[in-house]
Amino acid sequence: MLFDQLRAVSPYAPVILDPKRASLNTGAMLAHQQRMLAAFNMAGITRNDRVAIVMPNGAEMAVALLSVMAGATAAPLNPNYRASEYSFYLTDLNAKALLIQYDLVSDARDVARQMQIPVIELAPELSAPAGIFSLSLPESHMTPIFAQSQDEALVLHTSGTTGRPKIVPLTQANLLASVDHITATLQLTAADRCLNVMPLFHIHGIVAALLGSVLSGGSIICTAGYHPVDFFKWLTDLRPTWYTAVPTIHQAVLTQLERRPLSPERITLRFARSSSSALPSSVMRGLEAALRIPIIEAYGMTEASHQITSNPLPPGKRKMNSVGLAWGVDAAVVTAEGDFCKPGERGEIAIKGDNVIQGYEKNAEANERSFFDGWFRTGDEGYLDEEGYLFITGRLKEMINRGGEKIAPLEVDSVLMAHPAVHQALTFAVPHDLLGEDVGAVIVLHEGITATAAEIREFAAEHLAYYKVPHLIVFRDDIPKGATGKPQRVGLAQMLDVRIDSEVQQTAHTAPRDALEETIAMIWQEVLGCERVGIDERFLDLGGDSLLAMRVVARLRDALKMQLTLVHFFEAPTIADMGAQIRRMQSAPPDKVTKLADLLQDFSDEQLRALLDEDENSE
Repeated sequence: MLFDQLRAVSPYAPVILDPKRASLNTGAMLAHQQRMLAAFNMAGITRNDRVAIVMPNGAEMAVALLSVMAGATAAPLNPNYRASEYSFYLTDLNAKALLIQYDLVSDARDVARQMQIPVIELAPELSAPAGIFSLSLPESHMTPIFAQSQDEALVLHTSGTTGRPKIVPLTQANLLASVDHITATLQLTAADRCLNVMPLFHIHGIVAALLGSVLSGGSIICTAGYHPVDFFKWLTDLRPTWYTAVPTIHQAVLTQLERRPLSPERITLRFARSSSSALPSSVMRGLEAALRIPIIEAYGMTEASHQITSNPLPPGKRKMNSVGLAWGVDAAVVTAEGDFCKPGERGEIAIKGDNVIQGYEKNAEANERSFFDGWFRTGDEGYLDEEGYLFITGRLKEMINRGGEKIAPLEVDSVLMAHPAVHQALTFAVPHDLLGEDVGAVIVLHEGITATAAEIREFAAEHLAYYKVPHLIVFRDDIPKGATGKPQRVGLAQMLDVRIDSEVQQTAHTAPRDALEETIAMIWQEVLGCERVGIDERFLDLGGDSLLAMRVVARLRDALKMQLTLVHFFEAPTIADMGAQIRRMQSAPPDKVTKLADLLQDFSDEQLRALLDEDENSE
């Protein structure tokens, strides 16, 4: 059913391309597909039987996926998994067989044999067109059995960062619906050629790049993945009309273009597509300027067979920081009780449509939590504007709960990315023994540019409410990412082995030592309602929050007749630290005092009131 429309394509049209091989046309691929299915059928593998696939990215992986999905169920797995992971997935899938490339060094082969799962080895035929391979199965001349509309075509697992991965079964009809939506969104035709750098064990690469290209009558260039030098050679030599990627790859492309600009006349791209996580607006603007093409940001997930919303191509309206309009699927924003939100109101994004699964496999608890009245709760927070454009504000499970203050990491990311020294930023929750969670951020600096954590926090404090400014900043050479290239926000604190301890129990009470410290202590005591405060105790550990911090700043300004800002609560969290900082400010040259006065202008009376209102509303 899924591949019926391929038979209407010219048998001589190229469909699978490889940078180093002759192209494979539609007729040859269909013939190869039938031979493979016949061999599978003779081996007892047929409709709805799950075949785990472990192969490197490339033309053979693409053809293997297409062939298995035509008559059975494809279950592609990450070739970098270890034995324990293969043991879990092969068991959870109840795999009927393992299809693996013959020369691939992998634990999957041994695990499958130990579990008595048949192992089918695949050998690329390098003298044949791209994607053609032989199997370690006897040939069969029987008529192959093809899958039907409601048969399971593809099965994947959701991310397991917050618990046991859930099984997502996708039918032939689910995938076809999503491909139809993508084809309409991107106006794909037989003239289009996709340059694929996405892994083919992930929904993004499988549906958008592979199925979107093949089932629209176009072609796909199958690569081993993104490589800076090769990518630009492929752009100019193989003449693709589009590519789709995650934001980290787009960022890498832009970095290379900034180092070695490419003449737009050599590029045949008509657009590029971004999905799987938020694309920083600076990256979008930079790529559009460098490549002179529109960057189309879309929103998708495995449970929706990938695409849910997308910005339209020109002359349609694209909105910065929006993931666009729903295409062929109903999208809404709902409350925890299931009521629909008005435009502009934040809530959980919910969807329904022919591309959306009916339920997770063997997971009644998750189904009860995720489905209501035909709608699927995505777990993402966002809002719809008056024109129906969707804006994602964060993943609900990624929200940081800092002592009751809810913080969307994406908002903090966007501010940090605006700092001139910051190349990439990823905000995440850090365990805190009193607040529960606090804000942390991993920062990758631009090459050759330096910045301190204090400078970045000071910049963030100019644009964010006090409680949203990262308490912990970790500098890295790269953003931690999962297997698909998506930033690994959930569980990052554990991965980095970081936490924030208040150390209240270990802090001895030390009385103020001079008049300045006495003044600060008196204000802290009045604002916090404490009988006494030691000079080494931290404001947050004593119950301070963003609202109380604003009051302390205002009182100190009046008492000391100085231009103070919220930044001092991050750089001077104790009375002793704050006293030392104020003494430095009092002895600072005029130009530095002027700079501090300029910084103060960012906290006008109107802005202070807005921040106070924000805190009161959040409570």
